[in-house]
Amino acid sequence: MDNSHVSLVALSLASDCFEKFHCDRNVSLGLDLKSLGKVLKCANSDDAVTIKAVDRPEKITLSFESDGKERTADYELKLLNLDQDHMEIPKKDYTCFIQLPSSEFARICRDMSMFDESLTIACSSKGIRFLAKGDLGTANIQLSAGTAMDVSIEVQEPVTQSFAGRYLNTFTKATPLADRVKLYLSDERPLLVEYPIEDYGHIRYYLAPKVNDPDF
Repeated sequence: MDNSHVSLVALSLASDCFEKFHCDRNVSLGLDLKSLGKVLKCANSDDAVTIKAVDRPEKITLSFESDGKERTADYELKLLNLDQDHMEIPKKDYTCFIQLPSSEFARICRDMSMFDESLTIACSSKGIRFLAKGDLGTANIQLSAGTAMDVSIEVQEPVTQSFAGRYLNTFTKATPLADRVKLYLSDERPLLVEYPIEDYGHIRYYLAPKVNDPDF
């Protein structure tokens, strides 16, 4: 979760996507992502990565081993105490579900960011609209369900919400992981952006809506 509590990311990977996986019990490990990123940059692209933690750990160990096992490197990271209660998303049904090519969603978010910092998403039985209005002018992109664009839309109730475009553009960095992206919307609920990782799991982004924009 970011410091402003506006967005949250959740990555889920199945145990069988690893060459070796062993976990005696459920355990939560708090990590500083910037520190983790720095350590991972120490690995070569063809290195095998091993992540280890003992029972009731205060640190986590990351080991990198070269393809020929000529080089090994071990790094230890101190764990953080995180308040998990603030990271829970209430499990409720969404009233709008959209599925479209992830490259198209990335393009829409990129194009909309040229017009305004906010992006409005309006979902109805007629389709889904992406709107942005700023000093440059107005952008309005509408998608309808169909095979040509490979878009599917399910609507129980129409929803219109505005979001910070910079977060959405950050989410689209996951585009290389999945051919398609799923969007879930409901009134007074965070937007859920899900990238299914084939045979491995998924990465989900949650984004709180902004106050209603009177221009739309």
